[in-house]
Amino acid sequence: MIRIIRSNERYLAEHGWLTSRFSFSFAEYYDPANLSFGPMRVQNDDIIQPGTGFGMHPHKEMEIVTYVISGQLQHEDSTGNREVLRAGELQRMSAGTGIFHSEVNPSAEEPVHLLQMWFLPETRGLTPSYEQKGFDREARIDKLLPVVSNRQYDGNLHIHQDMTIYLSTLQAGSEINYTTQTDRRTHLFVIDGSLTLNGDKMAQGDAARIQQVADLHLATGTGAEFMLIDLP
Repeated sequence: MIRIIRSNERYLAEHGWLTSRFSFSFAEYYDPANLSFGPMRVQNDDIIQPGTGFGMHPHKEMEIVTYVISGQLQHEDSTGNREVLRAGELQRMSAGTGIFHSEVNPSAEEPVHLLQMWFLPETRGLTPSYEQKGFDREARIDKLLPVVSNRQYDGNLHIHQDMTIYLSTLQAGSEINYTTQTDRRTHLFVIDGSLTLNGDKMAQGDAARIQQVADLHLATGTGAEFMLIDLP
């Protein structure tokens, strides 16, 4: 089964300094039929205005992955990490037994656009940890590049869940195939451009939740950037 969620079907939260679209129940948005997809609990598509952001706040027992699409995001946490994520970079924070962190747009002029995802960990009670990395954009042209996984690839970030996050940039006229097991879930999100998924058209901001389908064919006429997540 392939279920496509259009960009404008997501919940829109507009706070002036923050524009966010929630793919799952979050904050003031609650839908008991839309709580999660396997261990994937949150996917927020955020735009944070210059000089604003989230002050120190707590998290516990969650694997949090952030991908900066454009702009910069300054991260600071209670374990001593203080970093700036730039466009194309990812961070993985394991909240474990408990962590406080802040996320602020350090720019005085440019908004930051990011995707943030939360996943339930396989094991509770982990020691909080953090890592971030940028990946060569050339390495994901017309291929799936594993960037976050519980498996060991070439320099990927590690996550405490049986899953892998891939990034890909398809050039105009390109196509790619992905094969998984029918008992796995696949989540697809179009970051930019447009593509077809097994013949179904998808545009920027659209997502697909895929179950019991092993073979996926993705193609684009004009180019597309997307994130594919393999989940249990």
